[in-house]
Amino acid sequence: MRSISDIRTDGPAPLSLRPLPLDHRIAALAALAVGIHALESALPSPVPGIKPGLANVVTIVALVMYGWRVAAWVAVLRVLASSLVLGTLLSPTFYLSCAGAAASLTALGLARTLPGRGFGPVGYGLLGALAHTTGQVTVAYLWLIPHPVILGLLPALLTAAAVFGLVTGRLAAALLPRLPPSGREEAS
Repeated sequence: MRSISDIRTDGPAPLSLRPLPLDHRIAALAALAVGIHALESALPSPVPGIKPGLANVVTIVALVMYGWRVAAWVAVLRVLASSLVLGTLLSPTFYLSCAGAAASLTALGLARTLPGRGFGPVGYGLLGALAHTTGQVTVAYLWLIPHPVILGLLPALLTAAAVFGLVTGRLAAALLPRLPPSGREEAS
């Protein structure tokens, strides 16, 4: 049996991870998104399941300023941290949120690869909201309530998503010129 004195102490130094400036940006953006999401969840909703998604403004800003990877980190961290803060981790709400975020990030990632500059913050807001709602309804139908009435709600839900997507896109478009251009990186 080895004793404490047998352990080598002259080996390589332990691994030291130092956060990069981009890591700080991601953490700050994710924290802002979590805060907005928590505040929004405290507001009453006139129609269950329909919320403005104001935290998505942060994701759109991250997408435009820093690229898809940063936006994906912000969205994933927001979903995880918000579920911890709100007590919904591993609940159906959590999985619906994950499905919406995954669908939205997929659509935004594909939109970023299209040639030209057809999408701006408003287009990203609209596209992300529609994909988010479609992802959530798909998971709700396939997993939670496999009944045709869920699909019958899709037109109303997509209409609300379009309206709120345009609002979040406009908010992001209004916010972007007010942010300092330093630190902007080429979209990945």
